[in-house]
Amino acid sequence: MPHPHSANTHPTDAGDGIPPLRLVAWETTRNCNLSCVHCRASATCGPYSGELDTAAAHRLLSQIARVGQPIIILTGGEPLLREDIFDIAAYGTQLGLRMVMAPNGTLITPDIAAKMAASGIKRISISLDGATAESHDRFRGVSGAFDGALRGITHAKAAGIEFQINTTITKTNLDQIPKILALAEQLGAVAHHIFLLVPTGRGKYIVDQAIDAREYERTLNWFYDQRDRTALQLKATCAPHYHRILRQRAKEEGKSVTFQTHGLDAVTRGCLAGSGFCFVSHRGIVQPCGFLDLPCGDVTKADFADIWRNAEHFQTLRDPNLLKGKCGLCAFRKVCGGCRARAYEAVGDFMAEEPLCLYEPVAAK
Repeated sequence: MPHPHSANTHPTDAGDGIPPLRLVAWETTRNCNLSCVHCRASATCGPYSGELDTAAAHRLLSQIARVGQPIIILTGGEPLLREDIFDIAAYGTQLGLRMVMAPNGTLITPDIAAKMAASGIKRISISLDGATAESHDRFRGVSGAFDGALRGITHAKAAGIEFQINTTITKTNLDQIPKILALAEQLGAVAHHIFLLVPTGRGKYIVDQAIDAREYERTLNWFYDQRDRTALQLKATCAPHYHRILRQRAKEEGKSVTFQTHGLDAVTRGCLAGSGFCFVSHRGIVQPCGFLDLPCGDVTKADFADIWRNAEHFQTLRDPNLLKGKCGLCAFRKVCGGCRARAYEAVGDFMAEEPLCLYEPVAAK
């Protein structure tokens, strides 16, 4: 079945050079009941000091609401380990923010699902990194994680909460991606989002499991092919090349390039770090994204709006003409941009060329 799209309109700034804020991922806690091999935060069963308390959480959401009405992803760690998480969600909902959550699913009971719905949670994302209990549990580091995730999905569905399946792709599960997509369909998900491994946190220790540039390209082309074969909304994250492939393939097939540009499955441009998206750590440190460890401000000391508008790293990331190497020469730089976190981890320069890209722009030859 065809994938729904809206008009091909890309985000524009408000006339002051500041792009609209579309998504904020807030690491509400680093506490977690799992021990995932790829975890950006290397999260464990804490406790962690310095986490924003309820008053600080409300203050942060109020400041974000003065910038715009982005989607707020309550993430972690495991956000359900925060006792005040539903108070936070309800407060954001009252402010007109679109509140979603990224739990691992294992802690969702019928009562928890009811509280999610009552607090205004619009969608949850549950990660399935294997199509079987054996493969998923190995990735997640805890026996029973797969069954717990499926049980949590059942409770969320019963409470009327829509869910998406997220999958981090590595060599160990690359052959299972079609099966995971089929499982997402079978479970009744509304979307499947794939994530390409960025070697940060514990992910650094499985960098040998990252797929190479050729596998990367082949996987994204396969993902493109699924657009007309599934009713699920499909989105590739930490995979900015997909936006080049979308345009190349559409041109080859004589199709108009139309993309969904709103909501959780918005297809706008590749790397959104600092441009439409930012990350807030459990201690209130604002970063371009969770994988790009570049502190841009501290919400306990400065207003979020000021950080979003004026942080130097954000201003740099918003100018594609400052990209270096073949990314800077590429005709797709404004729609792809390359993964800035992957570049930073590879060479220590977040504006360097994307290290996992086969494409050679004509101007680079």
